[in-house]
Amino acid sequence: MPLLTRITGPRDLDRLSPEQLDQLAEEIRTFLVDAVSKTGGHLGPNLGVVELTIALHRVFDSPKDKVLWDTGHQSYVHKLLTGRQDFSKLKKKGGLSGYPSQAESEHDVIENSHASTVLGWADGLAKANQLRKRDDHVVAVIGDGALTGGMAWEALNNIAEAKDRPLVIVVNDNERSYAPTIGGLANHLATLRTTDGYERFLTRTKEILDRTPVVGKPLYETLHGAKKGLKDFIAPQGMFEDLGLKYVGPIDGHDIEALESALARAKRFGGPVIVHCLTEKGRGYQPALQDEADRFHGIGPIHPDTGLPIKASGADWTSVFGDEMVELGKEREDIVAITAAMLQPVGLKKFADTFPDRIYDVGIAEQHGAVSAAGLATGGVHPVFAVYATFLNRAFDQVLMDVALHKCGVTFVLDRAGVTGTDGASHNGMWDMSILQVVPGLRLAAPRDADQVRAQLREAVQVKDAPTVVRFSKGAVGPAVPAVGRVGGMDVLREPGTDTPDVLLVSVGALAPMCLEIASLLDKQGITTTVVDPRWVKPVDEAMAPLAERHRVVVTVEDNSRVGGVGSAVAQALRDAGVDVPLRDFGIPPRFLDHASRAEVLAEIGLTAPDIARQVTGLVSKLDGRFDRTAAGVDSVEPARD
Repeated sequence: MPLLTRITGPRDLDRLSPEQLDQLAEEIRTFLVDAVSKTGGHLGPNLGVVELTIALHRVFDSPKDKVLWDTGHQSYVHKLLTGRQDFSKLKKKGGLSGYPSQAESEHDVIENSHASTVLGWADGLAKANQLRKRDDHVVAVIGDGALTGGMAWEALNNIAEAKDRPLVIVVNDNERSYAPTIGGLANHLATLRTTDGYERFLTRTKEILDRTPVVGKPLYETLHGAKKGLKDFIAPQGMFEDLGLKYVGPIDGHDIEALESALARAKRFGGPVIVHCLTEKGRGYQPALQDEADRFHGIGPIHPDTGLPIKASGADWTSVFGDEMVELGKEREDIVAITAAMLQPVGLKKFADTFPDRIYDVGIAEQHGAVSAAGLATGGVHPVFAVYATFLNRAFDQVLMDVALHKCGVTFVLDRAGVTGTDGASHNGMWDMSILQVVPGLRLAAPRDADQVRAQLREAVQVKDAPTVVRFSKGAVGPAVPAVGRVGGMDVLREPGTDTPDVLLVSVGALAPMCLEIASLLDKQGITTTVVDPRWVKPVDEAMAPLAERHRVVVTVEDNSRVGGVGSAVAQALRDAGVDVPLRDFGIPPRFLDHASRAEVLAEIGLTAPDIARQVTGLVSKLDGRFDRTAAGVDSVEPARD
């Protein structure tokens, strides 16, 4: 009987021998490759933390002790050891989340998938334990890539303040976040990683002193606890201790016995301790180890034996952007690119290969990236900062007060905008078109197809005196959606065929095919519809109000929150122009969305062609009824906005 099937909770690990623990580690790796190759998910990071997770759950008593993960994509082994071994629907509707989830287990404390936040959580929990006089332990597992984020260092500054507040920080150092970790911190960790002189010195000294009667052991303990001057002379690890943090390591992150020993010492210390563990991303799976780009950080379904995708993927939004960036780079020497530790996921690898001196990876530090972009623009170049839409939230203040206030020509390219689905609540890019509406001077484009990605990116980098934003969806990009006309700066995608049309349907971005389907469904009900794509949704095109005035009702459809989104902006523009036309806005409701496929999420929230067509038909019918009553002199009609 496999050992893994006998693990229903962390305490089941206590009765296993060292040999059985090693066997369990191998079983877990086999399970992960088999399961994740079927569903897709974060494979490489989890293959690297198998022994570390086993050791954590043997030394600490979860859920009494709080084990926190940063980021949560390295929590699959944690799920297995806490009784969740059905991975058949991983990241699918009704299945396990790809991150920790409070709804799944009492062992999951924070649903952490935005990096560099775990130390702030740990600081607060440790303070609460101290105030409530609890003996619970707090353990924060943070990847070395997440330590490139400024929030982590803000937290470390506070954690180090209380020398008697227990808190264990485990640095999972695999030299990578997605790609190899960059920056001064990475260089420092590399020095610690490769300097084993201090440990060799202590080992040899212990062997000698163990053979020395009476004074041997006390002398060794004194030496081991000597002031950090000796440590700094042999191994430069003073950075952490200068902060006031006890440092233990580096530890072989695949040696369960060594890990348990280090974690147990940290647990007993009674103050903040950093345990530096060296792990190998993708360990035990050769295809992952051979993938130099990101060690199978995140994969779709693959053949487990070869690591090759089960089906070839077509062109996606990200690659269209990446290819166009290379072309722009060839044409303009002032174009530079910025990424926040995600060179490949945001499509900038080709640009980096072609123009290695014009790419800047700032680490997981979106705030710094935005301010650095402002500096680059002020210095006479045009930076293109490519980032997931959900992660731009973290740099809002910098977009507002550094880029926009100073009228800097910076282009932000938002990948994975709108409903992304399988990664769950934290990764849906559903807030950008709302939060950016308040930024003075900012211009925001929502391309509907690959041609428009290319065209609008080129338009964006022409702007030198304001921030521009180009946002697009996740996954495969569909066929081109041609325009049949132009009104102002807006593309007309469908003409109504009459001088007195019923509905002006404002289609935003990738939802254009769905909006054309809505118009066809309305046409079958005898409702005539004009479909327009604003292309640039901020500011609202000046031609929008006079165009809306020619219709009986305006409908906006966007892959963004309904609160403060494009629909709200259009409604405000119509009010400002004195155009009293009823408006109905369709978008994402203001709530966090559970993980499921994009199609399933859109269906759940009613953002589908049949759902919208049905509601618009009802709205037009309601207006018809009101118009009839008015004609009969029964009552009056007041424009309403649903």
